[in-house]
Amino acid sequence: MADLTPRILVAGIGNIFLGDDGFGPEVVRRLASEQLPEEVHVVDYGIRGMHLAYDLLGEYDALVLVDALPSREEPGAVVVLEVTEDDLPREADLDAHDMNPVAVLVSLRQLGGTLPPTYVVGAGPAVLDEGIGLSPELEAAVPEAVRTVLALIAEHVRHDAVAAGRS
Repeated sequence: MADLTPRILVAGIGNIFLGDDGFGPEVVRRLASEQLPEEVHVVDYGIRGMHLAYDLLGEYDALVLVDALPSREEPGAVVVLEVTEDDLPREADLDAHDMNPVAVLVSLRQLGGTLPPTYVVGAGPAVLDEGIGLSPELEAAVPEAVRTVLALIAEHVRHDAVAAGRS
């Protein structure tokens, strides 16, 4: 019998050399110390957009991107966005030396893959200047972002179990 356990990719994205842009990599670094199901893959992609695009061809059942996001909220406010094919433009240029999440997700279609249920967990940055380390606002947001990602994983696993007739 085939394994019906969902495969989930949690991808930290961002440039650690640009202050709060390193939010995604820091969140996934902390997630790596959590007890996660074997089917959950946590990866710090940094600015390797092409790498993420090709990994998504591995037929994941869900994708959670973690990133610093432009926001109207106060810096450090954690938000969750759900992304569907309808939210994406038809085309976008993927740069092998850059991380543009929209271009990565659009390129998945161009590479012959399909977008799994996709969520973005992010927080508005306070500082995007050159330098390593998060601002106090984003440093304080990391634990909440970790809890949010864990909740998304648990919800997706529960939803798939119910859909498959397991509870």
